[in-house]
Amino acid sequence: MRLIIMGPPGAGKGTQASTIADRYGIPAISTGDIFRANVSEGTPLGREAQRYMDAGEYVPDEVTNAMVRDRLAEPDCEPGFLLDGYPRTVAQVEELDGMLDAAGVSLDVVLVLTVEDEVLVRRLLQRAQVEGRADDTEEVIRRRQEVYREQTAPLIEVYAGRDLLVEVDGMGEVGEVTTRIFGALDRVSA
Repeated sequence: MRLIIMGPPGAGKGTQASTIADRYGIPAISTGDIFRANVSEGTPLGREAQRYMDAGEYVPDEVTNAMVRDRLAEPDCEPGFLLDGYPRTVAQVEELDGMLDAAGVSLDVVLVLTVEDEVLVRRLLQRAQVEGRADDTEEVIRRRQEVYREQTAPLIEVYAGRDLLVEVDGMGEVGEVTTRIFGALDRVSA
């Protein structure tokens, strides 16, 4: 299975990605995790990415595209993959289309988790306290929501036009959301 999981920051993409990846035996590829690892290691990419992340902005496409291209070329992606945090812009959709075409594969589904804005803010503020994530201030969280609406939400229309989109209610307990996701994915792959 080759899929993308989408939704605004705090929708539960990361929480659900590993469970979905485990079920289908594919790697969950999170650009956010790649960026955070580079930041913690102090790499040049990490320092560049940190500037954008601290402001609640996205890391530039050329940096992100190169990382994703390299990652999708790894052997563990041959049976499929789950992308979390990529693509985020229409330009990245076109870049991903080129990567997949070059590999002779295509996407199976684009899963979108939907959650109300105020629930997202509460979730992310709670996560910031639990995990000590300095990048999750209320101001930055609200800015990320704006950036998502401006740059990423239009991708939902693109993938809906390709008949790849599956929307799942991301509200509720983690297990409830997982059950809804698996039900939706089972219907798609049947």
